[in-house]
Amino acid sequence: MRKTQSDVPAVPVIQVIERMFALIDVLASREEAISLKEISEKTGLHPSTTHRILNDLAVGRFVDRPEAGSYRLGMRLLELGNLVKGRLNVRDAALGPMRELHKLTQQPVNLSMRQGDEIVYIERSYSERSGMQVVRAIGGRAALHLTSTGKLFLAADDPQRVRSYATRTGLAGHTRNSITQLPALERELSKARQYGIARDNEELELGVRCMAAGIYDDQGKLVAGLSISAPADRLDEGWLPKLQATANEISGALGYKDAAAVASRGAAADGSGSSSATA
Repeated sequence: MRKTQSDVPAVPVIQVIERMFALIDVLASREEAISLKEISEKTGLHPSTTHRILNDLAVGRFVDRPEAGSYRLGMRLLELGNLVKGRLNVRDAALGPMRELHKLTQQPVNLSMRQGDEIVYIERSYSERSGMQVVRAIGGRAALHLTSTGKLFLAADDPQRVRSYATRTGLAGHTRNSITQLPALERELSKARQYGIARDNEELELGVRCMAAGIYDDQGKLVAGLSISAPADRLDEGWLPKLQATANEISGALGYKDAAAVASRGAAADGSGSSSATA
């Protein structure tokens, strides 16, 4: 007796989805198109099953067929990826981790971004006199060379751009500890590049020291800095690993994939007992 379509056991939906993701992962592992045979071998799926799922994905533009028998990721995935990326917000990604870091240190935790020759503080996690934690967008600005996060951004620039910055701004100081000479600034930036951490040794405000770690987007671009501010005699170097881990967590939420390398530089900085603070 001939079986009807309803007599054929249906493949569980979850299994179909798992197979679909397995196929997409294989396609994502290669830049060039991959043959049906190779995809089938890598996933362990029967060629007919592989072909059927890939064809369904192609209908939805999740997979392209540049030529017969070969496949690659489709433009629909790019469209969706750009949509997700556009909705990612540094501030939103940072709020929770900033609160946790503040709970640990009981000191202000700052999120700042670069605008031209200055950094702008876009969020701060700290405690009111009552002890209740609040988060505020403060909108304050400061010259790059006077702050820990600002130095991270300068360290990401090439030497010519750093020299141009020094010429434009004159490296104006704010306290007796401010770095006002290009050679001294270049030494500070060299340390920041080496360790992925920068410090402020009472350079913006006497009595206040800071240390900062960078936040990176999915393209590996430095987009913000996370810093801890504390009275000069209370900035604890033991906070450094947690600061770096928190910055890495935020970077990961933005799609950054190389947090381990940044963390290893931060660990080296912690072990070096850096004698010069770079704000």
